[in-house]
Amino acid sequence: MSISILSPRRILAGLAVAATALLVSACVFAPGRFTARLDIQRDHTFTFRYTGELIMIPLKDEEEKASKPFEPKACEDEDTLEERACTDAEIEEQLEEWREDKAQNAQLARSLLGGMDPGDPAAGRELARKLSRRLGWNKVEYLGKGVFDVDYAITGHLDQDFVFPAFEDYPMANAFIQILPRKDGSVRINAPAFGPQQGSGMPAAAFMPGLPASSSDNSNAPNEFAEGTFSIHTNGEILANNTDEGPTSDAQRQVLNWIVNSRTPAAPTALIQLAQ
Repeated sequence: MSISILSPRRILAGLAVAATALLVSACVFAPGRFTARLDIQRDHTFTFRYTGELIMIPLKDEEEKASKPFEPKACEDEDTLEERACTDAEIEEQLEEWREDKAQNAQLARSLLGGMDPGDPAAGRELARKLSRRLGWNKVEYLGKGVFDVDYAITGHLDQDFVFPAFEDYPMANAFIQILPRKDGSVRINAPAFGPQQGSGMPAAAFMPGLPASSSDNSNAPNEFAEGTFSIHTNGEILANNTDEGPTSDAQRQVLNWIVNSRTPAAPTALIQLAQ
């Protein structure tokens, strides 16, 4: 019986796939240039609107990778550890590993994205078509490179939690906005995608040497792309918020404003008391 011993590179590749499975879910979607507004009334009615760019990170990454051809890495002399020219056999081995890694990553992406292949040029247009038939999605246009131009607006009553965006067949989709009603009549509003990605200060590559960069490292944290504003307009009582300047007045309502960009220190959040 023969025993196959995995090379260190193969072990790292396996760890990379496993880690990516955990990390990709942290940021499948991210805001680009946008304007978001939430109007919330004491009677628990609300209107939410998001206009601008919505970025699907796996699509963005795959389109960028597709434009980059295979490039062999430098080889080292085993004795001196100095760089040397690679042999044809070594280059062929690198090419084979590169192809295998691409296939593994594509399979992983499909499993995380409900079967959608982010390497398929038509994937973005198909997602836009599916979103366009959903309530609230007034405009969905795929611009390429993972970027969608959207106009989403919805009015409802807070007798249950509300999350935006929500997608069919995408269990790993991350929330931009969460509105969470409580039994005492108050509601918690969180906007996790409008702040620094949780854990982005310690990407997997930092503590797993050899792990390649993924969609969840610092370079692709949501705020790397986000540039816009988020505001809450309410006639309820603002119990807590993390704006820089606190509430301002707009007619008979109070307004909370956040500027969202790469320098935003924390995700917007507020607690508002409505009628019981």
